[in-house]
Amino acid sequence: MLEIRNLRKAYGSHIVLHDASLTLRPGTIHGLVGANGAGKTTLINCLYGLESDFSGTIRDTAGSAVRERTGLLPYEPYFYPRLTGREYLEFCLQARGRPVVDFTGWNQLLELPLDQFADEYSAGMRKKLALLALLVQQFNYLILDEPFNGLDLEANLLLKEILKRLRDRGTGILLTSHILGALTETSDEISVLVGGRVQRHYTAAEFGTLENDLLDSLHREKLGLLKKLL
Repeated sequence: MLEIRNLRKAYGSHIVLHDASLTLRPGTIHGLVGANGAGKTTLINCLYGLESDFSGTIRDTAGSAVRERTGLLPYEPYFYPRLTGREYLEFCLQARGRPVVDFTGWNQLLELPLDQFADEYSAGMRKKLALLALLVQQFNYLILDEPFNGLDLEANLLLKEILKRLRDRGTGILLTSHILGALTETSDEISVLVGGRVQRHYTAAEFGTLENDLLDSLHREKLGLLKKLL
């Protein structure tokens, strides 16, 4: 398992995460939801080692370094200019010391122009290329920051099925999304992050109350105003 315990991160006097705790288990999809500024990306960056100078504990209970067995899909993947999609995939494998593999099977699924420069891709194609670089490496854990963002309906449906099959194969997936339905349709459990604190963990059986709970916690005053207006 990947464990986060009492994670606290601040930038100067501004505290972004307040004693946040979360567990990612193998063979599960763990959703992470929160408003902009709640601390989701900061939590992910701390977990993956892209942030330092934080307090608390982050560990793989198997004893491995988290990044050895974990792949990250950032919110906005970066691609070097004048690098083709195929060269990007090869670079990602070589950077991990892994042999270059045949991308044909996965690319029949994702349908990318691998011999075209990646910086000429659309936003959705870039997201799929970054995802493809993770899929061919067969990580034990995946951290996916807004993976549905920029994808059309067809690609969204396909991604949901890919995630479910990865989970069934034993991969642990931490998933953020502003699309609440995408989380409730794919996740086994969901953590709500509000103001840098994990406000509550929901099991799948409790997802029916999640939307109303979020609406109340995020917009309580506005709901009162809305009641007067409508």
